[in-house]
Amino acid sequence: MAVAQGVGNIVRIPELKRRVFFTLAMLAVYRVGCAIPTPGIDSGALAAFFDRYKGGLLGLVDMFSGGALERMSIFALGIMPYISASIILELLTVVVPHLAALKKEGQAGRKKITQYARYGTVLLSIIQGIGIAIGLEAMTSPGGALVVPNPGWGFRIITMITLTSGTAFIMWLGEQVTERGIGNGISLIIFAGIVARMPSAIWGTIQMVNLGEMSIFMLVIILAMMVLVIAAICFVEQGQRRLPVQYAKRVVGRRMYGGQTTHLPLKINPSGVIPPIFASSIIMFPATIAQFIQVEWVQKAASSITPGGWLYSLIFVAMIFFFAYFYTAVTFNPTDVADNMKKYGGFIPGIRPGKRTAEYIDRVLTRIVLGGAIYLSAVCVLPTILISQFNVPFYFGGTALLIVVGVALDTMSQIESHLLQRSYDGFLKKGTVKGRAG
Repeated sequence: MAVAQGVGNIVRIPELKRRVFFTLAMLAVYRVGCAIPTPGIDSGALAAFFDRYKGGLLGLVDMFSGGALERMSIFALGIMPYISASIILELLTVVVPHLAALKKEGQAGRKKITQYARYGTVLLSIIQGIGIAIGLEAMTSPGGALVVPNPGWGFRIITMITLTSGTAFIMWLGEQVTERGIGNGISLIIFAGIVARMPSAIWGTIQMVNLGEMSIFMLVIILAMMVLVIAAICFVEQGQRRLPVQYAKRVVGRRMYGGQTTHLPLKINPSGVIPPIFASSIIMFPATIAQFIQVEWVQKAASSITPGGWLYSLIFVAMIFFFAYFYTAVTFNPTDVADNMKKYGGFIPGIRPGKRTAEYIDRVLTRIVLGGAIYLSAVCVLPTILISQFNVPFYFGGTALLIVVGVALDTMSQIESHLLQRSYDGFLKKGTVKGRAG
């Protein structure tokens, strides 16, 4: 009842209604594009090839593309080249003075960096497009049918242009959703791709139970594990470590300011779902090309990082830890926070303002990020290891659930903020989607 009332409140606010409908329309366009095939490919032979390898890394890659890779549609590369380009630029800001200077210029600098990310996306898409085209020419179905009936440079160029254009269009869609819709456009595109594939994954699991490939007992265990993972995600994502902050009384003219006590909220998982997305993107960029290159040593290298395997899990966890700390360092500067607090007369009880406060915040944040990285690794890796042992689709794994639940919570929080700005209750009967003090 409360949810229905919350949806009704959305319709009553013209701006929010327009944003929500625009977002849904853009996601619908994305799903339509996922069904448009790339020219020159035998779809039957390609589907047979994917049926043979869907339990490996290709299944994970296909999950993030929303099924577009399995159909080799115009959106087969998905949004991952854009994420990879963004990661590379963020890393380069640490070592390239020009990019570091642009980052300090504020909004104008961020626009320039975003423009560089677009160029990088096109370059990475061209490389992946050529690699996939060459790999497709060497692929055959289990029955021996060629996936590409008419190979050659004509097919390679057309495929490269098609896939690059598709990724560029998805990138534009994501930016439009972020600017004119609700929520983060890039995250919502990944979210839509995963959710769109879940009905077929559920049906496939039911078929496995009917055929006796999976017992009812195992199905119950998987469902219970999913519920526990979702509950853990909701619990941690809304958790906060609140640092007490006091403001000294100040007299400005005839008015007295300050004197109140507040808090500085630090999220238990400050990096959100970004580390698993970035880690998956880094792993899948070379793996996507490797799966389509029919060379023995390349195939062995690709098979060694199959999801659920120890090498894949080790690399994935290491990247999650790296991006958890890196992304937090990029988005949160303890020195700036301490300087702003000192400027307005704020201080943490027992800590001297300025440098000491920055060191204290940095120390607390380092411990929080460690806990957040351990939580992300456990949620993403442990269910995937268990599920891979029973040949269950990746859509029930921890990474997929983390992205779906995390993006849903973030989007709902943005809708809540729009509703509360206009004195409407949100989706819940009382209050909002609040952070839980940790």
